[in-house]
Amino acid sequence: MSILSRRMLLLSTAALAAAVTVAPASADDLKITIAYQTVVEPSKVPQADGAYEAATRAAIDWRKFDSGADVIAAIASGAVDIGYVGSSPLAAAASRELPIETIFVVGLIGESEALVARNGSGVEKVADLPRKKVAVPFVSTTHYSLLAALKHEGVDPKSVEILNLRPPEIAAAFERGDIDAAYVWDPALGQIKTGGKTVLDSAKVAEWGAPTFDAWIVRADFAAEHPEAVRDFVKVTGAAYAEYLAKPDAWSTASPQAEKIARLTGAKAEEVPQLLKGYVFPTLEEQASTTFLGGDTVKAVAATSEFLKEQGKIDAVLPDYSKFVTSKYVSEALASN
Repeated sequence: MSILSRRMLLLSTAALAAAVTVAPASADDLKITIAYQTVVEPSKVPQADGAYEAATRAAIDWRKFDSGADVIAAIASGAVDIGYVGSSPLAAAASRELPIETIFVVGLIGESEALVARNGSGVEKVADLPRKKVAVPFVSTTHYSLLAALKHEGVDPKSVEILNLRPPEIAAAFERGDIDAAYVWDPALGQIKTGGKTVLDSAKVAEWGAPTFDAWIVRADFAAEHPEAVRDFVKVTGAAYAEYLAKPDAWSTASPQAEKIARLTGAKAEEVPQLLKGYVFPTLEEQASTTFLGGDTVKAVAATSEFLKEQGKIDAVLPDYSKFVTSKYVSEALASN
């Protein structure tokens, strides 16, 4: 169950407010730009199959991004309609009042994100990180988890040289020996594990009181103009999760599902089944409940925002985050079933 574009997010509300409003297009004319990331999760299968295009009757431009902060920046500029982000960049964007809505909780992050120390770095535990170089994509879920782990273990973040690198850059820097450790997700995580050891993962950080999750978000103006398309996007995503949850063992290393996920993410097909187990995936019914979009997701965004402000990553916390989370589309997807 990731991480304003550090600079471009400041364009957020102004950029969207300046956008030209057009009359809603017919479904056959609809074009949707979707930002995805290389996270191993079930919706990669309908993405590979063209199921989203079929359900929405739209032409979809799928754009790959390396971090949630970059996705947020693209949404703020109006270049992306629907995007995949982690809870930390989501909270930062909401705190800056970017007009977005959270429409689907992808999953609670567990072992799929981890802090890995390079062999020979001298890092065995979080307490060993002072005076070490640690790479992480800034304002990502792994950045949030790293800061939460440092706080839990009583380590001053200023004593650690924390570097802002994207996942592909992290893998390269780790291999060169330029960094001592990194907190990241797959496929970069799998790459650096070959030359290092896991110090802790996000499941443990969640136990320490700082859970993280991934989510699909939509620009509020796009959702207002094309609610049926958003509903159908959610419906296809939910169907993929239901298929996986019903028979997870069928998504084996030799399965077509593993092949499609590997092709879109860069992960190895033989690693896909284990990587899928690194998340807790909620069903459509659970999405609409108070545990997720119906209540607790709002609380999670608020709590994450409080932490980010404490760490100096955002300037202010809003009194209410409910307008940035909606169960409307999962409820409509359930009703249409």
